[in-house]
Amino acid sequence: MSFIVGLTGGIGSGKSTVAELFAERGAALVDTDAIAHQLSGPQGEAITAIAAAFGDSVLREDGGLDRPAMRSLVFRDPAARARLEAILHPLIRQRSDACCAAAESAPYVLLVVPLLVESGSYRRRADRVLVVDCDEAMQISRVMARNGLSEAAVHAIVATQATREERRAMADDVVSNDGEIEALLPQIDALHRRYVEMATAKLHAGR
Repeated sequence: MSFIVGLTGGIGSGKSTVAELFAERGAALVDTDAIAHQLSGPQGEAITAIAAAFGDSVLREDGGLDRPAMRSLVFRDPAARARLEAILHPLIRQRSDACCAAAESAPYVLLVVPLLVESGSYRRRADRVLVVDCDEAMQISRVMARNGLSEAAVHAIVATQATREERRAMADDVVSNDGEIEALLPQIDALHRRYVEMATAKLHAGR
């Protein structure tokens, strides 16, 4: 059974950067956002159900999900968000479980779940929870620069997520990402060594 580290953090916290650094050190990366993109891309497994629930107005010409249109819809309408999650979440869990199970050759699995704190099922699947933490003002400036969104739009997204305090309260480990990548490296190295040791201990205990 794989040793699973659940990685989470608010939008703009730098989850992808941190995940890539762990992957460079040998961790198997299972990214639920990437899985969601696959499921809702052209001919994705979720597209038929999404079109049936929301109509063709949320689809691009190539048949994939029009993410800006859907984002606008679900932020305005909590019921729409719930319908979308009811379609995507079971498929994401199924696919991510399969990916974690297939990662036997890696020392451990890094399961990236942006809404891990908000979703209890992922917390139960993880041996450790790692939170990427940064100042909220930095989060907002990063997302504005990356996605071209207004400050108000980013604040609206942040408001739908767990608070910084809620994420830290659930964390077993925290990576601080308020500065440059050089400040991340010693944190990642130390945690990687710890996770390899924990994964080895779990493996031996299971024999």
